Amino acid sequence: MGQLRIDTELCTGCGLCIDSCPFSALSVVDGVAVVSEACNDCGACISVCPVDALSIPVGERLEGMRVEDYRDVWIFCEQESGRIANVTFELLGKGRELADRLSCRLCAVLLGHEVADLAGPLFHYGAERVYLVEDDRLSLYRTAPFARAFVSLIQKYRPEIVLIGGTTCGRDLAGALATRLETGLTADCTGLHIADDGRNMVQTRPAFGGNIMAQIRCERRRPQMATVRPKVMEMPTPDETMTGELIREELAIEDGEILTTVLEFIKSEQENVNLVDADVIVSGGRGLGKPENFSVIRNLAKALGGVVGASRAAVDAGWIPYPHQVGQTGKTVRPKLYVACGISGAIQHLAGMRTSDVIVAINKDPEAPIFKVATYGIVGDLFQVVPRFTERLKRRL
Repeated sequence: MGQLRIDTELCTGCGLCIDSCPFSALSVVDGVAVVSEACNDCGACISVCPVDALSIPVGERLEGMRVEDYRDVWIFCEQESGRIANVTFELLGKGRELADRLSCRLCAVLLGHEVADLAGPLFHYGAERVYLVEDDRLSLYRTAPFARAFVSLIQKYRPEIVLIGGTTCGRDLAGALATRLETGLTADCTGLHIADDGRNMVQTRPAFGGNIMAQIRCERRRPQMATVRPKVMEMPTPDETMTGELIREELAIEDGEILTTVLEFIKSEQENVNLVDADVIVSGGRGLGKPENFSVIRNLAKALGGVVGASRAAVDAGWIPYPHQVGQTGKTVRPKLYVACGISGAIQHLAGMRTSDVIVAINKDPEAPIFKVATYGIVGDLFQVVPRFTERLKRRL
């Protein structure tokens, strides 16, 4: 249940709060407003109450927290086997904008074993300070040691904002941090900016199945946390002359507190595809009709030197494995060229590819939503257009 409080002496039972509540958490009983467990403290009811009978108090959990004590923008450096994930650099670019707006430092958090050499690239992409925790228990990602190390850093240095890549690892870590720190977390953000108040971060993400874009703030807790999918933010240009301050910290955790052990990694037997880093993606959708017709898509992708993507409809139908899925529930991509074949353009799919440099849409329905975001649109039968396109490319090569 939320922390919304109702002053029964002030409440007149007018019912305005009921109409404003998006979660149907309020009702009037015996002439006084009553709140249920459905309340999530969104605050929509507070602004409409004519007698100021509703409030969300700071409460015991916020005791001792002063928002003004928190400074700096932090980026989690996701790395594996000595390679930094590209989403880290993308977040450093966005973090630079936020830090400049807040007049504070841009910092990175680097956790691992024998990873100090990775601090250099973080400085090149704009980090002014890198917090480094090296320990052999951090050689492979596990929730407990990574969360403990990160929480200790946050409690000691008090960052204003923490941004983490919306990857498998990042989502797990972000949830663990938010739970331990009792702060807010917005997942899979597509936009981040500082509000006009000059302090709170506005976090934009798709909501209600992608039908609306929600703007979320975390005004009463710190740090403000968000995850962002790879390729959503632009990759900044590195400056190899830049350097910064490296701060080393220790991992304070007993081995008995780590409840998991990584025995081995088993490589997936599914078709290997790297959509996130691809410069060219050719995707197929429901318009292909059956799984065998993906050969048309594969031939064009091969001719263009690209990889094969798919819409959720094609994946749900079992025509192609999930690693190929582009969209809100799949991969977010930002290639130089995206070719959509037989894809109508549901908003969930558009959310995953609309930032591509050039979008070519091929669909026999001239009213298909995909044409609204396409750079070039071809209205026609993909089984006639795509093979001819592929053949022409082969002749040119």
